[in-house]
Formats: sequence, structure tokens, C-alpha cells
Amino acid sequence: MNKMILLVEDNPDDEALTLRAIRKHMPYGIVVARDGAEALDHLFGTGRSGGEPPPTPLLVLLDLKLPKVNGLEVLRRMREEAKTRSIPVIVFTSSTEEQDILDSYRLGANSYIRKPVDYAQFCENMKQVM
Repeated sequence: MNKMILLVEDNPDDEALTLRAIRKHMPYGIVVARDGAEALDHLFGTGRSGGEPPPTPLLVLLDLKLPKVNGLEVLRRMREEAKTRSIPVIVFTSSTEEQDILDSYRLGANSYIRKPVDYAQFCENMKQVM
């Protein structure tokens, strides 16, 4: 799987809906991380026992309210590292807090989408940042 999208989502219902929308409109593989630590492990290859490093995603769909490591911290770490700095990130969250929006853009998010969403618009947003 050379071209893939990393979905970072801890809610199984939101994961299922997002996967369905991506598979319907995007010809890429999808890797799911269910918490922030798992996302960082995938992005940076930490915690792996040997083997090849994981492929770099074309796009990251990032929830903010995650267990272990929150989405803003994942975004901050991504933008600090040359390997992940230029990967487009769509923050995809149910948060309605104005500070989350401001922090997401300050940390380098390409887009901020609140759930639930219109999936046609969601797919269009993904195409625009890719």
C-alpha cells in the first residue's frame, strides 16, 4: 500500500462512516489509528520492532479528542518534524470550542471540519488539500 490516508479516530461509528466515504470517493488505502499514540507510532515508526518503516500518508484525518495523546499534540509533533511537516492534515472533530479551531490552524492544520458533516462536502475538502 504505497498511497494511503491515515485516519485517527477513536469513535467506531465515526470511523465506519468516514471509511465508507473515503472508499467511495478516494482510490487510496486507509490506515486507522484509534488514539494519538498509535498515530504517532505510525507517523514516526516508534515502538516498532524492526522491519520497514510505515509508509508516509498522503493525508491525515485527525480527531482532536483522542485517548493517550490528544489530536493537537499529534499535530504539533507532525509540524515539528521534517518528515511529516508537509503532510496535509484535516482536523475532523466534534469539538465546537473556538480555541480548538484557533489552535488547530495555529499548529498548521490545512482544514477544520466539524462532525457530523455533509459527506459530499467532506470528500470535496479532502480532494482540495491533496
